[in-house]
Amino acid sequence: MTSHDIMHDERTQLTSKNKFELLLFRLGQARPGVEPALYGINVFKVREIITNREITPIAGAPDVVSGAIDIRGQIIPVIDLCKLTRNTPTREPNILLITEFARTTQAFAVEDVDDIVRLEWSQVHPAECAGGAGYITSIARFNGESGELRLAQVLDVEQVMRDVFPEQHRDVNKTEISAEMHYAAGGKILAADDSAFARTLLDQALTAIGAPHVLATTGEEAWQMLQRYADDAEKEKVPARDKISLVITDLEMPEMDGFMLTRRIKADERLKHIPVIIHSSLTGSANEAHVRNAGANGYVAKFAPKELCEAITEALAS
Repeated sequence: MTSHDIMHDERTQLTSKNKFELLLFRLGQARPGVEPALYGINVFKVREIITNREITPIAGAPDVVSGAIDIRGQIIPVIDLCKLTRNTPTREPNILLITEFARTTQAFAVEDVDDIVRLEWSQVHPAECAGGAGYITSIARFNGESGELRLAQVLDVEQVMRDVFPEQHRDVNKTEISAEMHYAAGGKILAADDSAFARTLLDQALTAIGAPHVLATTGEEAWQMLQRYADDAEKEKVPARDKISLVITDLEMPEMDGFMLTRRIKADERLKHIPVIIHSSLTGSANEAHVRNAGANGYVAKFAPKELCEAITEALAS
């Protein structure tokens, strides 16, 4: 086993402890006279980091796309995150984060890579609590090496891709979902995702199959909602599944991730019979193995509405 494999396995094990690693980077100044803004992205989404690679401009590309690069025969678009977030650059963003998620590969151009920090999801808070939105899903709060408080804005990569390449990230097309997928279960579907764009697509897909549903922005919020539904079911002397027939959860979420949410559901006597589908941009065999270990009933990579609806149908039939 290589050192890279060992590090990957070690990072994968963090999911069982509601922890993850965040790659910190900078994108220029939000306003004159302040330190360049600190941002973060889950290490699992970063395939590699390269520098000083020649970028080929592409005619007709969006303004925030610097061009494309060739990495071992793969042509990859380069997105200038500094320009996208409207920060003022302090230097040429010549560091490229090669990222893989939601079945796509792209490079994010940044000014500087700061550090990798290991955090608990409880240290990550929804962006709304700080008045943020747009391309930020959450704010990570942690102490630096000298004990100073640091805040990092966690990038909403799904919203970035939606805005930069809208033709590749369209709204749900109802004609892609067959009539056989019409929802017939009694309870609601609870779907949790911290990305506003992802929640919009979930809402569209669930509406297309006629499924009543409720949405949560964090794993903790989803867990508290499930507890309330379970309490109501107990009072009415009916199974909790009559209230919530299925849970769909993202993996990366503030306060509590999808792995922890799934394990809590499966360990709760009142909720353990509710099927859980993981719906994530984090793909790969290691993550899928952990999904099985957590007790989830299905795993669907973002974002394929037909596959998601097929997984819902299969989970409800089990």
